[in-house]
Amino acid sequence: MENHPECTPLSESTQLPGSAREPEVVPPGDSEGGARPLDTVPKKLCGYLSKFGGKGPIKGWKCRWFFYDERKCHLYYSRTAQDANPLDSIDLSNAVFDCKASAEDEGTFEVKTPNRVITLKAANKHVMLYWLQQLQMKRWEFHNSPPALPAAGLSGNGPTLHLKLEQEEEELEEFLCPVKTPTGLVGAAAALQPVPARPSALQNISLKHLGTEIQNTMHNIRGNKQAQATGHGPLVEESPQGVEPQGGEQPLISDPSTPGKEPEDPPRPAPRTSLPSSPMQKPKRQSNTFPFFSDGLARSRTAQERVVALEQQVLMLTEELKSQKELVVILHKALEAAQQEKRASSAYLAAAEDKDRLELVRHKVRQIAELNQRVGNLEQDRERLVHEAGLLEQQVQALQQHVQLLMDKNQAKQQVICKLSQKLTEDLEQPDQPASAANGDFLSQQEKMEHLKDDMEAYRTQNRFLNSEIHQVTKIWRKVAEKEKALLTKCAYLQARNCQVESKYLAGLRRLQEAAGAEAGDLPELLRQLVQEALQWEAGEAADSVELSPISEYDDYGFLTVPDYEVEDLKLLAKIQALEVRSHHLLALEAVERPLRERWAALTDLVPSAELKQLLRGGVPREHRPRVWRWLVHRRVQHLRSPGCYQELLARGRACEHPAARQIELDLNRTFPTNKHFTCPTSSFPDRLRRVLLAFSWQNPAIGYCQGLNRLAAIALLVLEDEESAFWCLVAIVETILPAEYYSKTLTASQVDQRVLQDLLSEKLPRLTAHLGQHHIDLSLITFNWFLVVFADSLISDILLRVWDAFLYEGTKVVFRYALAVFKYNEEEILRLQDSLEIYQYLRFFTKTICDSR
Repeated sequence: MENHPECTPLSESTQLPGSAREPEVVPPGDSEGGARPLDTVPKKLCGYLSKFGGKGPIKGWKCRWFFYDERKCHLYYSRTAQDANPLDSIDLSNAVFDCKASAEDEGTFEVKTPNRVITLKAANKHVMLYWLQQLQMKRWEFHNSPPALPAAGLSGNGPTLHLKLEQEEEELEEFLCPVKTPTGLVGAAAALQPVPARPSALQNISLKHLGTEIQNTMHNIRGNKQAQATGHGPLVEESPQGVEPQGGEQPLISDPSTPGKEPEDPPRPAPRTSLPSSPMQKPKRQSNTFPFFSDGLARSRTAQERVVALEQQVLMLTEELKSQKELVVILHKALEAAQQEKRASSAYLAAAEDKDRLELVRHKVRQIAELNQRVGNLEQDRERLVHEAGLLEQQVQALQQHVQLLMDKNQAKQQVICKLSQKLTEDLEQPDQPASAANGDFLSQQEKMEHLKDDMEAYRTQNRFLNSEIHQVTKIWRKVAEKEKALLTKCAYLQARNCQVESKYLAGLRRLQEAAGAEAGDLPELLRQLVQEALQWEAGEAADSVELSPISEYDDYGFLTVPDYEVEDLKLLAKIQALEVRSHHLLALEAVERPLRERWAALTDLVPSAELKQLLRGGVPREHRPRVWRWLVHRRVQHLRSPGCYQELLARGRACEHPAARQIELDLNRTFPTNKHFTCPTSSFPDRLRRVLLAFSWQNPAIGYCQGLNRLAAIALLVLEDEESAFWCLVAIVETILPAEYYSKTLTASQVDQRVLQDLLSEKLPRLTAHLGQHHIDLSLITFNWFLVVFADSLISDILLRVWDAFLYEGTKVVFRYALAVFKYNEEEILRLQDSLEIYQYLRFFTKTICDSR
């Protein structure tokens, strides 16, 4: 392991405010010359623990010095506290802790990281719980700490972080009471203790980190030799004046100008040695983990005594302030009474006539009468309260008598118990063999009970600690999940932007390819190569990209997400549309879909209203669409619907074959060839669709069956998933929403709607109408199917179902509006085309290029 400078000197590690504190004496070196109060001095988490490890004959417990680095949330360990380089470290950021409850494993606990499990053992159970609680707190501080800021910015975050850590300590107290700091076993004071002895020196050496062991040994030998050469002995026994301040710290001298601090004796100058220190001696002395400051403890005690004296003075001043406030209140009341009397006297003297003075006197008399009445009422209340007090006193006396009876009974029972206990003792003291055997059994049972009590207490402590561990790990997991969710949202937005840029790039290539045509030169060949690379890019590099919101081949209703164009030249257009669909899917989830779902979830009762119309035009979420469509259909057919009607129609179809059954059978295989529910051989949708269409042919014999009804029924069946609901949805569309004669043999109403659409296009889009007329384009060849199946073959499923949401509520006007919107959306593209065949080819598929439902 490399020598990390930030890990070696433990005295340079800092702690965040709010860590666990105990009102104990701070070890030397933890405070800056006693200049800080004791309760703000950060404790250092360090001490000796036994670590289980090794292989073969040297496998066993090894004594190690552990110290915690807050900047990395790592627990480093070395063989002794004076070693310069740590042997290894344990990453606590993703670790969990466990403790053992059995008596033979007392003080043993485990630190489980994703890579390994480290078994540690403390001197006793108290030290083990202290380490576990401190490690939990350090892990939470690391996960909850804000990012590193400049020194000027840290001061502003201090109170907030301190408050969070105090709340965390209060939460931990609900599971396990805070464990006091074991004196002399943890912290900087533990470094002063001798290293715990082991049976064999070889057993305590780490062969896995033999190079680090050799470096530490050579470092200690060189340090001891140089210290002896200068006449100071071993490095760890140097006086505080002979140790250089670590990390650029100031000498431990109290500042006399500090407010609230009494000046102390001036520091004595450090004695100079006759031999100058070598340049290498200073860093070696600084590498010592725990420099000793002998006067720090005395200064800390002096500061503690001053704090106690100041606390007593604050209590005295608080009591005096309280008494002064009470005196001020009394004086205020006396002053207010005097002012009222003065105002009354002034008013009496200021009266000009006797009549006014008499009126003032009468007013005072009335006030006196009111006061007398209030006094009388208060006297009655006092008598009532006295009577109630008497009744309560009688109840108290009755309860006291009852308590006395219970005490007498208890005393009698105690006497019986004493007699039985005395008799049992006499029986046990008999010298015969059976009694001695019974006595032995009794003692063994007592010992077992004591052991069971100890085990039960140990398991109770283990349970409380594990509850706190589960609580903390859950909080950390939630915090990580929130961060992951934010990153996924950001990544999804970036992917959507990338898809938009790619689609614009491909659209630009397509326009350049169309503009280039058959021109001579290398430009068409270059464009062909670029288009080929763009079409093949997804199979190569896209496999390594992160798929946050993958777009499957089929949507929730079984339709192909991106249509498969038969024309070879339109593959580039299909790739552009695929990118647009993916971009819309990624962006719409947070910006559009989630607020819309929240509004639908808040809408419990479905009643006709302006709000419902607005929500239906925005689209119904998938989880609410079956319920909303059933309500919309019921509004349309409630006067036609009767219980058992659908089953009767099915029975009639089984008894007698309908003339339209053969045509229905032919159209079943042609229903939505891009939908997996109607193309899969094992799917049940074709059979259910057949039954729905046959039932409708019997329900409406005037129509029987017309091509296009299979698509209407299929859409209803995909959304409602219930045959009977899909049947009534088809009835609602044909018999109540669309005009009569719409699906008759002459299709009269359908042709009328095409004439209406022509008039609307001439009025709303005159340029487009003139352009189509110039090239002799008959739009009814394209739009007739739109109206007949309500865009079922034209729009992609996401937009199609939104059209149906509004269509089932508002009627046929929705179809006209969407038809005009589709032409307006693609008007410029159509005006750019100048060949009638090319226009017809574009009109066949251009509706499926619209990806954004808004």
